[in-house]
Amino acid sequence: MLNRIILIGRLTRDPELRYTQSGTAVARMSLAVERDFRNAAGEKETDFIDIVAWRKLAELCANHLGKGRLVAVEGRLQIRPWEKDGVKHRSAEVVADGVQFLDRPREAAAGGPPMGAGDDDPPYLDDEVPF
Repeated sequence: MLNRIILIGRLTRDPELRYTQSGTAVARMSLAVERDFRNAAGEKETDFIDIVAWRKLAELCANHLGKGRLVAVEGRLQIRPWEKDGVKHRSAEVVADGVQFLDRPREAAAGGPPMGAGDDDPPYLDDEVPF
């Protein structure tokens, strides 16, 4: 059996980092992915896909990504059942195994100070991301 997904798109919001009761990091984010075709009105449509990252990957995403960043996500599709007010629902999300940062932060791209210039700034992660 095979359950692999590769997506390229832009984050619709900053990743939300939380920790489970046992201390495991989990980050939730949403990815906007344009479809390759146009609808009857000649417009491109966009899918908004929920992404979940765990542990170190969750912390890296939360610390170095933000709304509008272009990323590639590789992972697996997970369908999660849940119930509210006696009504059963299902949610689809991608559990990320890897996230590649495909652009630079806006400040650096706009000619602002490079990341890593200050003591509190994170370093660039382009070629050194361990995933």
